[in-house]
Amino acid sequence: MPKAAVPLNDTRIKALKSKAKRYLVSDGGGLTLEVMTSGTKIWRYRYSLHGKQQPLVTIGDYPAIGLQDARERGRRYAEIVATGVSPIADAKKDRGASKTLDSVCAFADYWYQSEIANKSESYRKITRRALDKDVFPAIGNKSLSAVNPGDVLAICDRIKARAAPQSALATRNVIKRMFEYAIARQVATVNPAQQLVARFIATPQSRTRVLTPDEIGEVLRQIYSSNMSRHYKLALHLLAITMVRKSELIEAEWAEFDFDAAIWRIPAERMKKDREHWVHLSTQAVAMLAELKALSHSEKYVFPMRRGNEDRPIAKSTLNQAVRAMNSDVQHFVLHDFRRTASTHLHEMGQSSDAIEKALAHSIKGIKGVYNRAEYTEERRKILQLWADFVDAQINEGRKVVIGKFGQAA
Repeated sequence: MPKAAVPLNDTRIKALKSKAKRYLVSDGGGLTLEVMTSGTKIWRYRYSLHGKQQPLVTIGDYPAIGLQDARERGRRYAEIVATGVSPIADAKKDRGASKTLDSVCAFADYWYQSEIANKSESYRKITRRALDKDVFPAIGNKSLSAVNPGDVLAICDRIKARAAPQSALATRNVIKRMFEYAIARQVATVNPAQQLVARFIATPQSRTRVLTPDEIGEVLRQIYSSNMSRHYKLALHLLAITMVRKSELIEAEWAEFDFDAAIWRIPAERMKKDREHWVHLSTQAVAMLAELKALSHSEKYVFPMRRGNEDRPIAKSTLNQAVRAMNSDVQHFVLHDFRRTASTHLHEMGQSSDAIEKALAHSIKGIKGVYNRAEYTEERRKILQLWADFVDAQINEGRKVVIGKFGQAA
């Protein structure tokens, strides 16, 4: 049997000290007291609903809310849960927005539970670490209205002094997103992090982002469950499995495709290296292109503009904007990372490095670099099918949205 919680008392509560990580102390009956790294103590209510553990409900700060008041609220929330209803709405009403959400620490916790708790594990960890390690110790007890750009800059400078400029930028972004939410909730009027230009905090680094298998599936499931156009969903999926550059895809013309041979011949003038490039299409890619052909209102372009009578491809920024609008849980990801991700995982699968480089339209140095576009044909066909199947498997790991029948059995 689980050990029964020893009821709290004011003497014991006052003796609780902050630690390197926040921690919970139980009073019993679902009532807990969370001690933050800043030393702030916050009452929480822990409960399960329909057999599933739910996010903690915030009751309020101690000693503003005393032990007996917290216990009374805990008992009332337990009665609400017993009826099969979440007590979150009642807890918010009890707290009162302006009083308990005024401090950075209290509002950050409210924001975290409302907006971050259901994000991916990596996103939650990054956000929580930034708050606990750097934000709360510096400004946790300040009111939202008292925080100014100098406070945010000081936090970033302290992190940069640890030789971690990218972490400084990530922390600035956490504060910025939190204040955006505070403004939306009408508990703040100014975003102090907005005034700090990103490039003055950390200079851009060379891109090294590689999506994990879980992130591949998560990104594409989010794409298909979003409200973006079906054309754009298919475009992003094709970008992931064909290993081409974004510009090569969005400017694609129907005349470049040989569906019988499952080959896409991209002319030299559209290639970065000014050499014709052949893409060996997987069965999934052929099925997606067939759907796009049926949907298309253009005789020339695969991804035509959808407004006006002018026949031209979509703008280069269109797919980027569609992805940004998703507010994806997968952080620090850009579309070009699909190519690096494919290369990395295919190399880990033991596939031919030269064939992978040719599939990416990269130059191969030395004597092997003189081979023409048709070299490694069978290997390239094999790895592009292998990669499309691998991506499918990641999507299907947690699939709850309609994707389309793009597999080999389609």
